[in-house]
Amino acid sequence: MSEYACLVLSLVLWFAHILAQSAFAGGSLGVDYLSGPRDEPRQPSGKLYPRATRALHNYTENFVPFVAADLGLIATGHTGGWGATVWIVMRILYIPLYLAGVSPGRTIVWVFSMIGLIMMVWRLA
Repeated sequence: MSEYACLVLSLVLWFAHILAQSAFAGGSLGVDYLSGPRDEPRQPSGKLYPRATRALHNYTENFVPFVAADLGLIATGHTGGWGATVWIVMRILYIPLYLAGVSPGRTIVWVFSMIGLIMMVWRLA
């Protein structure tokens, strides 16, 4: 898969994280709370909304270095490696594993996504 295709998929995946978190927010926090000013913090009920929130935060932390490396590869013409593909495939697998609470599977998938990112940076060096 090309670096450009992985970049586009990474944006789609970001939206998927946002939608997953939003989908579980109503049941966990309540529609009245979510549509109100949220002046007072509310403890979420259930496990899916907090997991979706943590998965989104983890994705956001990893998204920035991916985009930087991916754009660097595209700009310098160092394309054609497997790093971006490895990263995006692992990040796609990460969401359901995190939401399901699969351990250590999600950590293993995260490690492989980091390997994909390292592969990308290595091609830039």
